[in-house]
Amino acid sequence: MPNWPPDPNKRPNNPIQPPQNQPQNYQQPSGQEWRLIEKTLLASVEEQRRARRWSIFFKLLTFGYILFLFLILGRGCSSSDSTGIEIDTSSPHLAVVELQGTISNDDPANAYEVSKALTAAFENSNSKAVALDINSPGGSPVQSDEIWQTMMDLRQEYPDKKLYAVIGDIGASGAYYIASAADEIYVNPSSLVGSIGVIMPNYNVEGLMDKVGVEDRTITAGEYKDILSMSRPLTEYEEQHVEKVLANTHQHFINAVKEGRGDRLKNPEQNKLFSGLFWTGEQSIALGLADKKGSIASLEKELGVDTAVNYTPVDPFSLFMDRFAVKMGAGIGSSLDLDMLSKEENTAEMR
Repeated sequence: MPNWPPDPNKRPNNPIQPPQNQPQNYQQPSGQEWRLIEKTLLASVEEQRRARRWSIFFKLLTFGYILFLFLILGRGCSSSDSTGIEIDTSSPHLAVVELQGTISNDDPANAYEVSKALTAAFENSNSKAVALDINSPGGSPVQSDEIWQTMMDLRQEYPDKKLYAVIGDIGASGAYYIASAADEIYVNPSSLVGSIGVIMPNYNVEGLMDKVGVEDRTITAGEYKDILSMSRPLTEYEEQHVEKVLANTHQHFINAVKEGRGDRLKNPEQNKLFSGLFWTGEQSIALGLADKKGSIASLEKELGVDTAVNYTPVDPFSLFMDRFAVKMGAGIGSSLDLDMLSKEENTAEMR
């Protein structure tokens, strides 16, 4: 190879050609052009930074606005007596406390919240009467008894202020336990009332376990620790023991109803009032389980007050979400209505 190594001072016969896709008259950008490109890129980066800062600002502004709404809502749902709502004490009113849903320590219808609201309602000098608005199938006997005891104590402490129980769809079991502490019980003719009894659900799935091949390996210390096990039947002694426990709790229920209703009960044994049966509101009046037909609205008229104030504690977050959902639903509905109306008008024009 006579031409190797090549002479660095000798120009090649075939100089490197510019790429096919590059114009023949292509020129390397000058310094001024590079500065212009650099300035454009820096401006783009600065614009992205500015947009990012504005995005963060608006996010913080939105968060602050939502926080402000919660604070305003929380203030609107609070009062000096800590009942969870703002109470107008400037005029006479009917104080209402709601007992809705299952009575349980973990539910809104719990002894602490309901008792606190009842106490605040009685303490307010402008509440002319207190009404417990009931719509509940019952629940915990312990929670029910605590509310019942609070009602009895408040009646004794405020003898000039009447306490009413107003049953809506249902006031059964523990809910009726509570209602029996009122001075008077109002019902709708079709309300379900009563169910004065105690129940402890339990199932035996031993046969099912055998079919699917499931073996119970429960280990206990104590002869009857697994007395409510679902993998075996109760022995005769165990069944008698559970029945005694339920009978004792049932007797507490019966005693409370008798103390609250007194002589208004009509032949309890003959009419099987304590058997766990339930009746309509109209039947319950005839049996002495309730006093008269009525509602919160009719009670207002009867008492001659124009306003009913709800003392039931309210969770500000739940209230805000409920109102937000209603507003959003209304907005979506309005938008859909306008869209459908527009489509109908366009269809009419095409015709």
